Amino acid sequence: MSMGIKNKSKAKKYVVKKGGVFWPSPEMKKIANMADPKIYEKAAKNPIKFWEDLAWNGLTWEKKWDKGYVEHFPYFEWFKGGQINFSVNCIDRHLDHGDRTALIWVPEPTNEKPIKVTYRELYDKVNKFANVLKSEGVKKGDVVSIYLPMVPEAAVAMLACARIGAIHSVVFSAFSADALRARIIGGEAKILITSDGYFRRGKPEPLLAKAKKAAKRTTVKRIIVVNRIGKRVWGRRYLDFNKALEKAEAYCEPEIMKSEDPLFILYTSGTTGKPKGVVHDTGGYAIQAYQTSKWNFNLNPGDVMWCTADVGWITGHTYAFYGPFLTGATSLIYEGGPDYPNSGRWWKIIQDHDVNVFYTAPTAVRMFMKVDPKWINQYDLSSIKILGTVGEPIDKESWMWYFRMIGGSRCPVIDTWWQTETGGTLINVLPGIGPFVPTVSGRSFPGLTHVIVDDKGKPMPTGRQGFLAQKSPFAPGMLHGVWKNPEKYVKTYWSNFKNMYDTSDGAYLVNGLIRITGRTDDVMKVAGHRLATAELENAIHDNKKVGDVAVVPMPHDVKGQVPIAFVVLKKGDGSEKLENELKKHVDKKIGPTARPGKIFFVKDLPKTRSGKIMRRILKALLVKEKPEGLMTLVNPESVEEIKTIIER
Repeated sequence: MSMGIKNKSKAKKYVVKKGGVFWPSPEMKKIANMADPKIYEKAAKNPIKFWEDLAWNGLTWEKKWDKGYVEHFPYFEWFKGGQINFSVNCIDRHLDHGDRTALIWVPEPTNEKPIKVTYRELYDKVNKFANVLKSEGVKKGDVVSIYLPMVPEAAVAMLACARIGAIHSVVFSAFSADALRARIIGGEAKILITSDGYFRRGKPEPLLAKAKKAAKRTTVKRIIVVNRIGKRVWGRRYLDFNKALEKAEAYCEPEIMKSEDPLFILYTSGTTGKPKGVVHDTGGYAIQAYQTSKWNFNLNPGDVMWCTADVGWITGHTYAFYGPFLTGATSLIYEGGPDYPNSGRWWKIIQDHDVNVFYTAPTAVRMFMKVDPKWINQYDLSSIKILGTVGEPIDKESWMWYFRMIGGSRCPVIDTWWQTETGGTLINVLPGIGPFVPTVSGRSFPGLTHVIVDDKGKPMPTGRQGFLAQKSPFAPGMLHGVWKNPEKYVKTYWSNFKNMYDTSDGAYLVNGLIRITGRTDDVMKVAGHRLATAELENAIHDNKKVGDVAVVPMPHDVKGQVPIAFVVLKKGDGSEKLENELKKHVDKKIGPTARPGKIFFVKDLPKTRSGKIMRRILKALLVKEKPEGLMTLVNPESVEEIKTIIER
């Protein structure tokens, strides 16, 4: 198989293979920000002091805290009494090297040139926009709704909120007006920041009409609009983003915040599809975003990181913007579709901008596995040092393809586990320590402890699947509540296991490393046997014809539930012969109990823009319920197609 590296002479080897698994090479250990395996033991001895040392040495504080960690289960606070400003840590402290690039923006239209924003330029814009918000009456503790695509103004708006102590609530730009409206009402936002539109797959996507509809009869007094596609905006209620910047004062004094003050709200969907507002604080989130970026992705000033997630998701918050800014690195963001105008677009971007860290979803990896390798092989990807995956467990075939084709069999693949609720990555392998094992995430980040337990909260033996839970002291970047719904906070995350955080994910141990099996609400009980959908999906993925797969449970009168598989082929159509072949392989790999009751061959699976497969939508279609949350999808048309296939 081709290595996917055009200029191999420049490509350094960052991994070596020993004992059937991959380990960091001497070159990777040399450049890694953390290469000492004893760090886990050191952190475990006194995790609170460990995080205190990291926070004091890594961030800029206005006042040191009185106590490192305070817990009144299920509530907890990090760096209590400490004072800090988040935007100062992202931009002000890098101004000694203000000409260094903070942000590279790549527009989708190929006739538009990418824009580079230096730390000094970002600082100037953030200060001015912070003053714009203040002039509109926004003050510390107010909620500002942000409904923007992947444009530089999104970073400016978020950091401006942080500068004045306002709480930002970013809403995914593909969400419907109703979804946006619910979030505006929930936060009682005075200001809505949006754009006239953005480009997606070669066409302008209007956004302002949805924003206008959402803001009707709400607390929103002003809509600030970024001019992206040239739509004219007028009226007393509207303010042009860039024109407002031109008139604003040049400097805004940063608001001094308590470490435990809220930084942002981010809504996430539960199994019912009803969103809940996850609240993240300032100091704890800052150190977790900083330290995980520094150790997981080896980010240093001057490095270029491309996290392909939209800013509307937590991955976009932490690793498309805040992690790179906190470390003084460069973040690359891209406006459009991954294969527009052709399947070489992403790889050309990596080549053109010398991307060092590339972080994407397994779904995107599987999409590119189906295209002609020529679209990858023609580009020089030798600038990449670290590859990352996020969003769901990655199967072995996709892991190996990613490792070989994109990393040229020379870069570590960091398979990260985390959630909207955790704020940053919590389980993965550190690139300077290893090992890198396909389908296995790794260890808890130093200073944190995860355990695998049964439904009573008792530890499970190695190799036995159970529930993944986190023990105290809880991660600094963890959620600090559900916005205006304390009952939901307690019931969802803290009611199942005594004194532990319930991740709602399944896992088991492999040679001391954690393998994630997927959501426990994606665990089926077939004839009394617990089966994780991820295990079945991995088995079906073994077939070279399979490009993508999702397995969901369907009620059954006798067995309780049976697994149903939805399969996207790399090419061609499905057949009864192939269906039987896949079922037999599941029998062999897992056992007859896991055999899918039916395999539907479909053209696409319903996914969010970050690449997450929405399995609950597939469940709803199977039981003939109306699927919720279609506004989160990048391909809503797939739902009707799948519905037709099921009914047929």
